[in-house]
Amino acid sequence: MKRAVVIVVDSMGIGAMPDAPKYGDLMECNTLVNVAKFNNGLKLPNFEKLGLGNIDNIEGVKPNNAPIAGFGKMLEVSEGKDTTTGHWEIAGLILEEPFRTYPKGFPQFLIDEFIQKTNCGGVLGNIPASGTAILDNLGDEHVKTGFPIVYTSADSVFQVACHVDVIPLETLHKWCEIAREMLDSHSSEHNVCRVIARPFTGCSGNYKRISAGRRDYSVPPKKSTVLNNIVDAGGSVVGIGKIEDIFVKSGVTQAIHTGTNKEGLELTIKALENKLEGEDHLITYKDIKNPEISLIFTNVVDTDMLFGHRNDAVGYGKAIEEIDRYLEKILPLITKDDLLIITADHGCDPTVPGTDHTREMIPVLVYNPELKGRDLGLRTTFADIAKTISEWLKVSYDGIGSSLIN
Repeated sequence: MKRAVVIVVDSMGIGAMPDAPKYGDLMECNTLVNVAKFNNGLKLPNFEKLGLGNIDNIEGVKPNNAPIAGFGKMLEVSEGKDTTTGHWEIAGLILEEPFRTYPKGFPQFLIDEFIQKTNCGGVLGNIPASGTAILDNLGDEHVKTGFPIVYTSADSVFQVACHVDVIPLETLHKWCEIAREMLDSHSSEHNVCRVIARPFTGCSGNYKRISAGRRDYSVPPKKSTVLNNIVDAGGSVVGIGKIEDIFVKSGVTQAIHTGTNKEGLELTIKALENKLEGEDHLITYKDIKNPEISLIFTNVVDTDMLFGHRNDAVGYGKAIEEIDRYLEKILPLITKDDLLIITADHGCDPTVPGTDHTREMIPVLVYNPELKGRDLGLRTTFADIAKTISEWLKVSYDGIGSSLIN
């Protein structure tokens, strides 16, 4: 059985892209390096063994003279710095025109249409904002009025936040589905990438977002990706975390939403051990006719959602260290027929001004017990991952990119 395993550490960028200023980002942004420096070094023995310390000067992570993985950095070809754009390019789909952003909030006619179609009575916010700051500012009014909080960011997102004790989770999800349909109907002018349901709990002065109830309603990929090619070849694609939402189920045979990095990593281990059968939350979208080829695609989001956007460099560092501890269990499960790729999708440097994503290069580590570790250099596109997966699993691929293993 040939398997590819891709773990995306959400927002763990490794240095500003040359065009970062065009996106409003400082050339000093470097999520991984700056988080390590802020914490006076990170303890990442497994990442160090793989060769992470060979990619950049990461405090606490020494360069390895004999790394067990291929290591390098990757540039992004697509326009944008968001989750969808990054994941799509990893899967071989290049976004040539960026999704629209709303630095002054959404046009009033869209807000009016949302209110009318959801019958929510009104909305609060309609501004670009930090997801935590807007709860501090508008949470009490939301609890009082029941009006959803609508906001955006530097990314192309229409976010809807509701307290779970005020608006039931299923209602919030329904409202977001309506928003997605509404925006799709205006897609020629308002090509918004994602509608995000942002449930929260708590009381005044202590509101907290709930990861498990979050849902992303994305636009579907405009072209086939390597995920589709695997499914077309009869193979399986297991999406763990928000992978299902990012690709709108396209090219995904099984999907499991997660609430924490811990849950996502433990499910990845279960998938590697072939122990996912019987999970209550396992959903199969398509029959698997060729179980000999498989992709396990995991997104661990705490680094981004809980710490990057909240300027919490300490929490960010601890989250990376937690991932490293799980690698102690994951690496022994990678057989000669498996290929493990660890990477990111963009940056979200918590040490620079602002709470938005940062336009950064991403690290890449490629491990198989029978492949020699080597310097992969600076790659010209994230799509090298798609090319590598297709080559490893022997499925068709006609996108851009070059192999990371040959």
